[in-house]
Amino acid sequence: MSKMTTILRLPSSPSNANSLLSRLYQSTPALLLPVIGLLMFLAIWNGVAKSIDTSLGQFPGPAQVFEQAGALIDEHIAQREKADAFYQRQEARNAARVAQDPTYQPKIREFTGAPTFFDQIWTSLYTVMVGFLIASVVAVPVGILCGLSKSAYTAINPLIQLFKPVSPLAWLPLVTMVVSALYVSDDPAFSKSFVTSAFTVSLCCLWPTLINTAVGVSNIDKDLINVSKVLRLTPFAHLTKIVLPSSIPMIFTGLRLSLGIGWMVLIAAEMLAQNPGLGKFVWDEFQNGSSESLARIMVAVLTIGAIGFVLDRLMLSIQRAVSWDKSSVLR
Repeated sequence: MSKMTTILRLPSSPSNANSLLSRLYQSTPALLLPVIGLLMFLAIWNGVAKSIDTSLGQFPGPAQVFEQAGALIDEHIAQREKADAFYQRQEARNAARVAQDPTYQPKIREFTGAPTFFDQIWTSLYTVMVGFLIASVVAVPVGILCGLSKSAYTAINPLIQLFKPVSPLAWLPLVTMVVSALYVSDDPAFSKSFVTSAFTVSLCCLWPTLINTAVGVSNIDKDLINVSKVLRLTPFAHLTKIVLPSSIPMIFTGLRLSLGIGWMVLIAAEMLAQNPGLGKFVWDEFQNGSSESLARIMVAVLTIGAIGFVLDRLMLSIQRAVSWDKSSVLR
């Protein structure tokens, strides 16, 4: 019986192997093409960099940028070690002081060392996410309102077209003055530079989400609208069962565009206002003018691009998770 079973199973083995080979063959271009594109980019970059001489020396190639990336990592580690040593000394002094005087209330002072490259990355990420969330909370409901009501769209559309093209460089001085005038506190929860950058991001990345949400809601299939009327859904049920599921693709298209624009706007705002973040890091390195500055700036440029790519993929993953149509192709 076991021999017959073995004989019967033998024909399926080549077919499984062929199926596996077929899948590998089909997926090979998807794996190799990005690698080929990256290698071609590095080769062109390395060749062009050698022919460019600037006032700070030769334009950095991939090797120099990789070297400075390692140096920035080492600097971050060294700075964290300094911070740990600072807090350990502080704790030891406070413990000795409390031992001498039990009524003494120890105070913990913050480490005031210069922020590292990775500290600047975290600052920029935190700022852009807060600004993006503020913009989304405003844009999605207003977009739904514009999509459901022609009167609301007619009233709001001129404002959208008026403020949509405004550059962040134009908003930044106004936001800075308003924040300085209104955000006054002896013990502020957030620094003024953070509030300024976050609201500048919000003002500039608001519009793609608003417009795409309005378009998505206004283009809902008429059959779905009729089903809602036949079932006599309440306004809330109509919104949650018909409007939102149908318009999610357009809403997330707007959110992805807004997040990308917000990330670009933030870097420009940080450079102009000298607010903490990656933009300030780039500007400080440019002003530093050392032979390593260009390579460090290129590290920042590649980091900005990589973070932008990751943020877009993150939004795409969220869209796949919340979308009702799992068979749709999302890129």
